[in-house]
Amino acid sequence: MPDSKKGKEPLLRTVKREEISNKKIALLRIEALLFAVLAGGIFILALGYNPFLIYGTIISGAFRSSMAVQGTIKIMIPLVIASLGVTLAFKMKFWNIGAEGQIIAGAIFASYFALFHSDWPHAILLIVMFAAGILGGGLWGLIPAYFKSRFDTNETLFTLMLNYIALHVIAYLRDGPWLDPGAQGFAKIARFAKNASLDKVFGVHAGWIIAIILVVAVYIYIRFSKQGYEISVVGESHDTARYAGMNVKKITLRTMFLSGAVCGLGGMIQAAGSDITLATSVAGGVGFTAIIIAWLSQLNPITIVVVSFLFSILEKGSSVIQSSYGLSTDCADVLQGIILFFVLGCEFFIRYKFVLRSKGGDR
Repeated sequence: MPDSKKGKEPLLRTVKREEISNKKIALLRIEALLFAVLAGGIFILALGYNPFLIYGTIISGAFRSSMAVQGTIKIMIPLVIASLGVTLAFKMKFWNIGAEGQIIAGAIFASYFALFHSDWPHAILLIVMFAAGILGGGLWGLIPAYFKSRFDTNETLFTLMLNYIALHVIAYLRDGPWLDPGAQGFAKIARFAKNASLDKVFGVHAGWIIAIILVVAVYIYIRFSKQGYEISVVGESHDTARYAGMNVKKITLRTMFLSGAVCGLGGMIQAAGSDITLATSVAGGVGFTAIIIAWLSQLNPITIVVVSFLFSILEKGSSVIQSSYGLSTDCADVLQGIILFFVLGCEFFIRYKFVLRSKGGDR
């Protein structure tokens, strides 16, 4: 007797949507944002606070003074730069989850000159540090690209593991060769001399100028250069790229070097602009947040600026509600997670939809 359940459609399944209009996509994203605010409000209410007051504090906290605005921009700078870096790789469908490690590698390379050659002329020292950051991040990005093109390794796992290796390199340097002899109570690397620090422009380190230049450069590179076109073709199909006479291996290596180089430059800026030292927190989760920002921005460098700005407001505002209302760091993180859950979930519904089983749903 045949099994009546065999071949029956599931009660609920997902199917890929046909192309939908930009207007409908915008509407879905607005709905997701409203649901995120509503769900976050319920969470805040459950904690015994007024949601309107908390949300108001998050927004005002990011702009309540010139110092707060500067703090928001400082949070935004590494987010923009790292997001641009992973965008280059993602355009090629090379899943670079290693921005954290590439940021750290760039910071390590640049910190060597900041710590041991701080007597060089200021301009020359900064130029060398920029070059070192670019080289460090680029080489760190080149490692998984080489193994992918040579041995077809899984780049997602490879780049992820390199993050932890880079982190432990800093720990080794902190506890060994670069240990600050004046450290008391705990190991740390010495603070950079003023000569090795980025200059401030309008109260914020000059990294924001570099971030703007990078946004324009990456946008032009992706949209209007031959290399940008090659990245898109390789991302669509390796076979098509080869048929068109493109060297897929060369493009992969070049693009991942550039991806890592941009992230490495962000590491140099973070070390010499914000931290003024090399610490294990130099990346601070920026590399992982950059992945979210890049996807929410649809890999568009201009949109990355907007999304990074919103993330920076949320990050800065969350720190203000912690100090103003005594909310723990965990509560602020949960609130951020709720908002991100809905915003990211929206991207799923842009591409897919749920379909109920039809009557007589045998296949």
